[in-house]
Amino acid sequence: MTQHRGDLVLTGGTVWLGAEARTHSVAVRDGVLIALGDAAAALAPTADEVVDLEGGLLLPAYSDGHCHPPQGGLELAGPLISALDSVEAIVAEVGRFAAEHPELEWIRGGSYDPALVPGGRFEAAWLDAVVPDRPVALHAHDYHTLWCNSAALAAAGIDEGTPDPELGELDRYEDGRPTGVLREWQAVDLVLDVAPEWTLEQRVVALRAACTSFSSFGVTWMQDAWVELGWHQAYLELLRRDELTVRCDLASLVRPEDWRSASDSYVAQRADVEAAGAPEMLAAHALKYFADGVIESGTGAMLDPYVDSHDHGMAVWEPAELTSAVVHYDALGFQTHIHAIGDAAVRHALDAIEAAIVANPAWDRRPVITHVQLADPADLPRFALLGVTAALQTYWAQPDPLQVALTAPRLGPERTDRQYPVKTLHDLGTPISIASDWPVSTNDPLEALVVAATRQTAEGLPEGGWVPSERLPLADGLTAATAGGARQGFTDGFRGSITLGKVADLVWYDRDLTLLPIERVNDAVVRGTWLAGRRVH
Repeated sequence: MTQHRGDLVLTGGTVWLGAEARTHSVAVRDGVLIALGDAAAALAPTADEVVDLEGGLLLPAYSDGHCHPPQGGLELAGPLISALDSVEAIVAEVGRFAAEHPELEWIRGGSYDPALVPGGRFEAAWLDAVVPDRPVALHAHDYHTLWCNSAALAAAGIDEGTPDPELGELDRYEDGRPTGVLREWQAVDLVLDVAPEWTLEQRVVALRAACTSFSSFGVTWMQDAWVELGWHQAYLELLRRDELTVRCDLASLVRPEDWRSASDSYVAQRADVEAAGAPEMLAAHALKYFADGVIESGTGAMLDPYVDSHDHGMAVWEPAELTSAVVHYDALGFQTHIHAIGDAAVRHALDAIEAAIVANPAWDRRPVITHVQLADPADLPRFALLGVTAALQTYWAQPDPLQVALTAPRLGPERTDRQYPVKTLHDLGTPISIASDWPVSTNDPLEALVVAATRQTAEGLPEGGWVPSERLPLADGLTAATAGGARQGFTDGFRGSITLGKVADLVWYDRDLTLLPIERVNDAVVRGTWLAGRRVH
């Protein structure tokens, strides 16, 4: 990334330095912060560029601790269904897109709201009505579920005789015929494995679009938490073109069925990224593990059974096997990054990380568990004790339709009100980062921070917040979304705060959101984003 080489001064607003500290100006040279306050303002007359903050707020740029940029970018290239609020609207949009793109062999897109239909039981016939001649495959918001038309099921050879895979299931009618909904990845992959491969250029275009989106919200570092082998090439190509505008760490996905034989491939993919020679822009520190599925589909792994099925959900890994894999890759210097939704999955993840700490020599490992939707209270202190970062999707900590229609009925009232223990983890000293899981949910960090502080829906419900004792004050949320994410990503040595000598990764809002009533904070608009002093939005 070519850096700005002249002096840049941003002045005339509020500069947030963390906690209660504020100043009014910053100065940047060669992408690095060289002066603050009066000393920075004094450089304005001779600076190459001066930006008037117009009374707005300057923050350290955000980090996103868990997201899926290529998948989000690919969504933008398909039927635009993520904001639609009815089955009829989704089907109409799929039909429109298919009619406008007769050249496409498959219609692929996402992501639909599974709460629009009781039990999330969508039907292939609804898509057949508008696209009968080509396969259609649509991701649900959770990206653990796929809705297909009959042509897609036929292309994958799925019929009433197809057994459920070990780690997945096919929704079925009473006579055994598949409805068109596939849950969890061994089921989803039955269809995706027969779809055409995305080309490198398609992935590059998608990644560029994702970077543009993240830049528009002030994000300059992101954890791609699902990188298939070979998908790092899109990042390398964007870096080669000098078009990668968000720093990124790539977490290759580790699967239980081949983690031993794939070891050399993960090491080689990391070496490819390191050979690019731009560690501050692109790294591959982490490996990603799915410990379970998601609660709304009944596949989150639970210590006690679901109230609606007397089932404990689905552990993707046998606990001993997860431990063996984490210990092995920790010894190879990979950061551990585990998806854990249910309380059993959280415990298995903590156990695996603890085993690696005991078995291997000490090093700066910074393990991560993401989601932490439900955890046994006895396990919460273990995060801080083990140095585990909780990468939290605080935007989910609200009683939205998915929570009300699909999640709470499976958990029952007591467990429902133990979800997303954000403030408890914070008060226990847990390192916290803010994560979007985009495109599962919004990649605007401010929206996530407002929900963290209110535990309310956009309509302000419930009054006082859902489980108000778990509300995280905005100032603590800002710290988690900036310094906390930088720590997770091993970038805290050079970014994550507005500090002399650190790079000028900055975001400018049109007003000082720290002075607004919390219900008005989302009114703030990003006016500019800088990556090492280079304006990228």
